[in-house]
Amino acid sequence: MARPLTIVMYHYVRNPEETRFPHLNVLSVDEFHAQLAYLKRHYTFVTVDDVLAAMRDPKTGLPENAVLLTFDDGYVDHYTVVFPTLQNAGIQGAFFVPAAPVVDGRILQVNKIQMLLSTVADKTLLGALIDEAVQDVQAEPGLLEPAAYRAENFKPSRFDPADVVYVKRMLQGILPVAMREALVDRLFAKFVSDDEASVISEMYASEEQLKEMIEGGMYIGSHGANHMWMNTISEADQKCEIDASLNFLKRIGAPVDNWMMCYPYGRYNDTLVEVCRARKACLGVTTVVDIADLDRDDLMLLPRLDTNDLPKQADAPANEWTRKILV
Repeated sequence: MARPLTIVMYHYVRNPEETRFPHLNVLSVDEFHAQLAYLKRHYTFVTVDDVLAAMRDPKTGLPENAVLLTFDDGYVDHYTVVFPTLQNAGIQGAFFVPAAPVVDGRILQVNKIQMLLSTVADKTLLGALIDEAVQDVQAEPGLLEPAAYRAENFKPSRFDPADVVYVKRMLQGILPVAMREALVDRLFAKFVSDDEASVISEMYASEEQLKEMIEGGMYIGSHGANHMWMNTISEADQKCEIDASLNFLKRIGAPVDNWMMCYPYGRYNDTLVEVCRARKACLGVTTVVDIADLDRDDLMLLPRLDTNDLPKQADAPANEWTRKILV
């Protein structure tokens, strides 16, 4: 029997004009409230415990049109906007928090790149600076000519134009780790801020705020420690990332038995999944776009919809994804 579960993925939920980064790609507060109203009309909200109960007993079904809300990256707006909204509505959210910003007070590379893209209006300038950096160290083994990188990576994606995709790919995963991290840090200091500490509290929820969310009925799971492309690192490094994340979860009072993993960037490999399973993970979510099915899917590799895959108007008719599960 099919046991479908719609899992919705969120990142930023804020009014961008109220922050120092008005051009971040965000879901506004009004849009979030409207989408919640849409979901209430068509779905039944479930908790992580509901999913675990259904997982343990194949005869246990989920409510009709079940939906689970997930929030990636531990942003401060998850505390200031999402948490009170969900708590007042009696809805549980599952929040996946990287450890490093909270424990070490460091801005994640992925967020530095987002802030760069938000701050620098001319994305071709960023691309040109990346090409220049590649050209400057052309003798480094394995590096290609900028033209070769552009031929492969200057392409639009589902949500971004080609010039933005090029910057993201080059700075997130294509260039060698040490080179791209140094380049991101240099560009961030030049265009955004040379005082990272002043940005931390504007980006991430604090340890105390996360503890309050747990006490208020929210679920907090693993998103690794440093938001790395964990399918590209060694098994030993994968273990370090997961162990650091679990130590952090234990520190804030989140579950570390039968816990839930959210793979950074949606990327994983067989060794990472086994590392998580060996440490008592029982559920995992990816960025594969689909409705999950507890009978069809590997429970460590559940697909999700993005917030942009569903309407942001309270009275919108059921869209294609919603129609697939209506009974």
